[in-house]
Amino acid sequence: MPLASFCQEVCYTSVMTRTHRLFQLMQALRRMAPPVTAQSLSYEMDVSLRTIYRDIDALRGLGAVIDGEAGFGFTLIEDASLPPLGFENDELEALVLGLREVAVIGDPALSKAATSALTKIQARVPPKQAHRLKHAVLDARRYWRPEPPRIDVSKLRQAAWDELSVRFHYKDAKGNQTERTVKPLGIVYLQDTNTLLAWCHLREDFRVFRLDRMDELHVTDQSFRPHRVPLLRDHLARIRAEIEAEAWDRPSGD
Repeated sequence: MPLASFCQEVCYTSVMTRTHRLFQLMQALRRMAPPVTAQSLSYEMDVSLRTIYRDIDALRGLGAVIDGEAGFGFTLIEDASLPPLGFENDELEALVLGLREVAVIGDPALSKAATSALTKIQARVPPKQAHRLKHAVLDARRYWRPEPPRIDVSKLRQAAWDELSVRFHYKDAKGNQTERTVKPLGIVYLQDTNTLLAWCHLREDFRVFRLDRMDELHVTDQSFRPHRVPLLRDHLARIRAEIEAEAWDRPSGD
């Protein structure tokens, strides 16, 4: 090989290697809990600290907004000028399975959003992965869908995000109807039914409400910010404790 051609080949390989390394560094910054120290990135990327600092500067020069400096760690702030995040094949399969499951069990708004998200992802990934997404090996099917809700669940989700109490009529398993004012903490999509985890003002305790038994939803102006996350954590902890206690009470087999 002529010397000039050899030099061009070496330069091309060097550029491609650095481009791949910058992409992997972006992935690491997105994946690892911020702030990410240069030492952690050096170990993750298997390169020197000097290379990490140089590559951070290069990413900033390309438009990435990265807060931090040596000795304090780095935090990536996503920038619209950067290329979209790529997916590994297994990540793509996981997305397909999850979104198709949501399309089956979610409320009407979420089901529509899941189908739309799949279409958008297919349009943005490389052609080979778009084909893999369209003809995915994994799928999600249910023979029995949860009973459809009689309320606008998107309003309920937004109230939970905004940490606003909601009021609604509720019919229990025996047909008794009550009016409840609750702090909506989270929505859980189960095998047979979809439920709201909430703090109930009437019972002054945590309660679980089936969405298909709720009616006449009204979002109030009563804010419970910033208590949703700790309340939800306590509610889930109680549910786990009850499940574990029930498991201990079951007779063990040989």
